[in-house]
Amino acid sequence: MAASMTVGTGAPPAPGDLSGEGSQGLPDPSPEPKQLPELIRMKRDGGRLSEADIRGFVAAVVNGSAQGAQIGAMLMAIRLQGMDLEETSVLTQALAQSGKQLEWPEAWHQQLVDKHSTGGVGDKVSLVLAPALAACGCKVPMISGRGLGHTGGTLDKLESIPGFNVTQSPEQMQALLEQAGCCIVGQSEQLVPADGILYAARDVTATVDSLPLITASILSKKLVEGLSALVVDVKFGGAAVFPNQEQARELARTLVGVGASLGLRVAAALTAMDKPLGRCVGNALEVEEALLCMDGAGPPDLRDLVTTLGGALLWLSGHAGTQAQGAARVAAALDDGSALGRFERMLAAQGVDPGLARALCSGSPAERRQLLPRAQEQEELLAPADGTVELVRALPLALVLHELGAGRNRAGEPLRLGVGAELLVDVGQRLRRGTPWLRVHRDGPALSGPQRRALQEALVLSDRAPFAPPSPFAELVLPPQQ
Repeated sequence: MAASMTVGTGAPPAPGDLSGEGSQGLPDPSPEPKQLPELIRMKRDGGRLSEADIRGFVAAVVNGSAQGAQIGAMLMAIRLQGMDLEETSVLTQALAQSGKQLEWPEAWHQQLVDKHSTGGVGDKVSLVLAPALAACGCKVPMISGRGLGHTGGTLDKLESIPGFNVTQSPEQMQALLEQAGCCIVGQSEQLVPADGILYAARDVTATVDSLPLITASILSKKLVEGLSALVVDVKFGGAAVFPNQEQARELARTLVGVGASLGLRVAAALTAMDKPLGRCVGNALEVEEALLCMDGAGPPDLRDLVTTLGGALLWLSGHAGTQAQGAARVAAALDDGSALGRFERMLAAQGVDPGLARALCSGSPAERRQLLPRAQEQEELLAPADGTVELVRALPLALVLHELGAGRNRAGEPLRLGVGAELLVDVGQRLRRGTPWLRVHRDGPALSGPQRRALQEALVLSDRAPFAPPSPFAELVLPPQQ
């Protein structure tokens, strides 16, 4: 897959201008606030909401005067009719201002960076990238989410480490950044409460895939962090929100454009999510693989994505002269142990026993496995024929692991943290019939017939010669003037 680079266009907005179009901004707010049914009707019929309209809707969401049915109706109207850049910018800002803003020492201003992913299978990049960036002199106040549906959540992965506490106040977050340079925490009710309500409503109203709603949700959480730069990993493919690169590029450009209109430098990387990232899927198994990457080892596709995203962030924030120089600095942090050292500090600062944190970060892979939750049973699947591995489909693999307890159907459901799967083969590798290609870690009874069939169908074989697997990275969309 050839990587390419897209640069946003247009001059920077005037201070306070949310439109990105100079004086052609939003109309003046009307003196009389409209009632919610009128706002819903306007958007349903393709109308454009004013700044006052959008702020009125967000205020009603937060103060409880908006009924659940009204919130759902407005989300569906936005999903069907869309929002322009100006509306999306105002919605983003209104969500960000619905709660507390994070405040940091002035000296940190250029150091604050973060990364967000739209969600994938086996995506443990955040676990590696946050400490690697901290080792490169950045401050990373990462506010992450939980898994829902087939995609895994960063918080769930970290909670497979005994004692790790994702609940941290803004004051505690500052202390964590002083001690470790990075923290990975859950979304507090004090921060962006309106987004928490809309996020939950989107999940149950089939409005998850709305470009303006995704954009406002992602960027509102990042605006309150007071960042210097942000990189968003926009996934496309069979196991992503967007099935093709064109749709993912549309979201990427919206994120970059809205970010620029609000004074936030955003770059968006388009990355393929047809096969799992790395070789491990499942909460504790992905922690093991993240540690392997921080040993300077591990799967090449994971390391490639960590260094690419990290390089873009170091460049955007002025920590590196070019993206390539930034990527080399991140790679060095993985190879010289400094990223692992920051990870150990973060674990200890977020509640993990210091002895356990040290043992995890200094132990062998076999020793680490003894320290993390383990499934009761392991079961291997054998290749049904000779052939070259064209693809291991991520979606059916994730759906079976979800059934086995690695994922949840409702917020708050407990997870089986040791359940997961290890790929024993690489894409492009020649395989003989009867060779083990997948090891499933399960707590319950043996795989059912349908589960076994779904997993075997995830393995796609061909008769072509072995080949080098492509990088998941496809394209980088940059802010104007970058």
